[in-house]
Amino acid sequence: MSAAPPVREPGLAELLGRLAGESRGVVSDYALLAVLDARRAAIRLALLLGAVLIAGVLVVTAWLALVAAGIVAMMGQGASWITALALAALINLGGAAALAWWMRRLVVEMPFTALLRQLRGEAPEQP
Repeated sequence: MSAAPPVREPGLAELLGRLAGESRGVVSDYALLAVLDARRAAIRLALLLGAVLIAGVLVVTAWLALVAAGIVAMMGQGASWITALALAALINLGGAAALAWWMRRLVVEMPFTALLRQLRGEAPEQP
């Protein structure tokens, strides 16, 4: 009866090799998960942007119908075509001016100002 050879414990190099192989597999799995998650997020973003575009078209259509209804109502009260169209145009210009004022307030602070301050080593602005 022969004795079985003793089982040799793995050396440091073999353990490091296994660790590197397992680490590579884990990193590969996480990278694949990140890619799949990014793809899913991109598809959802495209769907959301499409829905926003359709909603925008519907809102514009409804606004045009309201303007047309207002013009017809003014015409029914005896206003001329020129007066009704001019009043509708003035209301639209007023809305556009209000939006422009709001947008101007939004762009006062440029994007990434906090990041740029951090990179330059500047102190944060006091509110």
